[in-house]
Amino acid sequence: MTTDTNTFSEIPRVLVVDDEKVIREILADFLSLEGFYVVTAPDGTTALQRLEQSRFDMVISDLKMPQMGGLELLERIQAEHENVLTVIMTGFGTVETAIEAMKKGAYDYILKPFKVEEVVHIVHRGLEKQRLINENIRLREIISLHELSEQLQSTLSLEEVIESTLKTCVTNIKCDLAVIYLKDEEVGYFEKSGSMVHPDAPPEVETGSLNFDNIVEDLSHNRAILCHDNTSFFQYFKRIPSLLTSFMCIPLVARQNNIGLLACFGFFEDTRFTEGQRKLISMVGSRAAAAVDNAILFRNLQQTFRQTIQGLARALEAMDKYTAGHSDRVTVYARITAEELGETPERVELITQAGMLHDIGKLGCHANLNKPEKLTEEEYEIFKSHPAYGKEILEPISFLRSLVPGVHFHHERWDGKGYPLGLSGESIPKMARILAVADSYDAMTSNRAYRRALKHSVAVAELRRCSTTQFDPMVVEAFLDAINKHRAECDDRKVPYPD
Repeated sequence: MTTDTNTFSEIPRVLVVDDEKVIREILADFLSLEGFYVVTAPDGTTALQRLEQSRFDMVISDLKMPQMGGLELLERIQAEHENVLTVIMTGFGTVETAIEAMKKGAYDYILKPFKVEEVVHIVHRGLEKQRLINENIRLREIISLHELSEQLQSTLSLEEVIESTLKTCVTNIKCDLAVIYLKDEEVGYFEKSGSMVHPDAPPEVETGSLNFDNIVEDLSHNRAILCHDNTSFFQYFKRIPSLLTSFMCIPLVARQNNIGLLACFGFFEDTRFTEGQRKLISMVGSRAAAAVDNAILFRNLQQTFRQTIQGLARALEAMDKYTAGHSDRVTVYARITAEELGETPERVELITQAGMLHDIGKLGCHANLNKPEKLTEEEYEIFKSHPAYGKEILEPISFLRSLVPGVHFHHERWDGKGYPLGLSGESIPKMARILAVADSYDAMTSNRAYRRALKHSVAVAELRRCSTTQFDPMVVEAFLDAINKHRAECDDRKVPYPD
């Protein structure tokens, strides 16, 4: 009989279990001659010990044995040892029991007395089937991980990263419920950030109440949690979900920090996650963790970006009580107009940000430009310089540079009579054409030092009159449609707006 060393790790490994020593030795000798690595055990209990100590591809077990028979051994192998084929040996009198064993997961059965060549044929056939199954599983894993990696690399949206990860778990790991919990660093708690239910899952699926302290402690050993019994469930849940039959959980680790958890739940009676599924969820989690971390960093950067823009706008409005709120309103009007024109979400966001900073150049105008009297010619020339000042302020700041076209050209006119460059028609950036309409509408419908606010109807009439001369007619029509919807929504929410 061969010995158990690592040099045989690539050789098919067979465990022969029979209480008759002669049968064990005959099978061990012949299978060894066929090139298999063979270990024997006299009963089911010893067989389980062998399985815990070493990896095996197939178990050939007698049906009737002391201490633990073949059926009980089969059930334990099915529950605890993935990818191990079981072949049952039996006499003619217990064929029906052997067939029942196949219904429970046995690969095949051998009738005693047997012909050695028939046994060898069954072993070869079974191991070849197992090889093909394993290759197919590995191929599916590679494909699913490749697809997930491509999806994660194509986005910095946290919502899209979470959705792609959960979809991979439901589709490829085939869990009934997948959930991602992200850690709130300020309070140190885990909060559910997304979940997805398999279409065929029972309607009663729920997460229960997890014991995050115990889960994190066990996950600190860098091994995914996998459990199927109430004893383990009580360890990981403060309240166990009804119908729960199987549970897996892994940490999402990025830059050596645990930023979250990925959990899979099974609710059908025959659902028991396997070691293969535990391996797959670990690979999915390792890819998802980096993507989640990048998405969170990007979201924080966006938040900082917005705060910077709002801070600059507030600094501008602090100079003049009459302009307070002007940037906020222009931002809203620009956003709804861009949406009405069918701009992409990315472009809408960019136009919104430009709306907030469209007048930032007034920080460079050292004069009182919002006075009751008419501006002098010199003051008007100073006022006209604010778009250029805006360009000078924003252009050196790399993350604000994309706003420059809107800030610099929002006083250009459709007929070419605007400033600072006298651009006309579609040579004016679309962002600036949108801001021009939004800015003019708010200027007309807001109080100024030199006049009271005009009514909405008057401002609309003026926009229509100046369409094709001062303003892009397509933008005017989109704005008017958008502002009517906006005012209707304000009515519904009882939010005040210009008369």
